[in-house]
Order: sequence, then C-alpha cells, then structure tokens
Amino acid sequence: MSDHEQQQSAPRRGKVLEALARAERKLFTRPAPKSAKARMKFLRTREGGSTAAVAERLGTSRRTVERYLAGKLTKPQKRLQAALVEETESEWQPQVRAQARAQASTSRGMMVEVTAYFGFTCTGSSDDGRERQITTDISPFYVKQILELQEAGATEEDLHPIVAEAITESYFTEWGTRADGLRADFTSVSSISFRF
Repeated sequence: MSDHEQQQSAPRRGKVLEALARAERKLFTRPAPKSAKARMKFLRTREGGSTAAVAERLGTSRRTVERYLAGKLTKPQKRLQAALVEETESEWQPQVRAQARAQASTSRGMMVEVTAYFGFTCTGSSDDGRERQITTDISPFYVKQILELQEAGATEEDLHPIVAEAITESYFTEWGTRADGLRADFTSVSSISFRF
C-alpha cells in the first residue's frame, strides 16, 4: 500500500474517543516529546529499536522515519503529524494513565460534559428530544465499561449507547430515584469532554 493510499484510509476518531484521549492527556505529569525527531526517537524506543515497526505504526515508509531520526526532515505533513502526536501520546506515561483509569473505574468515576441531541423512550411520558448541554458524573460501573470498550478497539457507534446509559442514570433518573424506565439516546454530538 502506498503512502497516498494509507493517507486516504487513515481512520478518523470520533468525538467520544477523542474526548477520552484528551482526558488522558490532561493527566500527564511531564510534557510528551514535541519535535518530530523526538517523537520518532520515543516511538523507536517503544518498538525495541525497529524503524520498520515505527513506519508501519505511522503509515509511512521506513526511509521517511530514518530521515526524521537523522534530522534531514523536520516538519511532517498534517496526516503524519497527527499520527505522530496520537501514537506518542498513546504510549506516554502508561503508569499515570493506568492509575487514573483504575481509580475512575473502581471508586472515583468520571465527569462528562456533553452537548448533543437527546431523544427519549419511556414507559410514561417525557420531553420530546432536543439538543441539551449536560454536565454530570458517571459512576465507576459505567466508566469501567467505557474504558474496556475503548481498549478493545470499540468504534464511536459502540460507545454511544453506554455513554447515553451512563448519562441517563446519573442525570435523567438521578441514580434511579425518578423517571423509572426512561432511556435516553444521543446523536449529533456537538461537543463532549471527560474529566478523570
């Protein structure tokens, strides 16, 4: 597959997945490498010194990786820059991320802020669907499911129902104290953010 074909087929993360990645980046206690060369060196270290593995991971050629490592190239194109940032940050400070994820999925939970179109189904009556801006806590039970799905490679569509269920429990039914049987779904996500 050529670099051009790989650029065309590079998947774009959805808003929920990107929000989870942003929340993890806020946990970093040290800044991740900034320059293309430093990022390439870091990834090469994580790949056991293999420039071929780094190239495959970034969707580029081995020779391109070697040029960045040698300092012959310094400014990556947009697609390569995005891949460098994503791959570097996905490997940066794994213990810090693992500790925060463990705490969120066992005791602390997470905060979510979302602006999206919410539609409802209920055994009784409810408001018609509309766009809402909601900020609420998500219980550790749901955080664990969301993080497990994310690690298993879930798509945006896979995550929407569980995030909607978590928001329904905490915001709309107030942890099961009202609106029994209400189910909310959300679509057309304008913005979403998580906080560990």
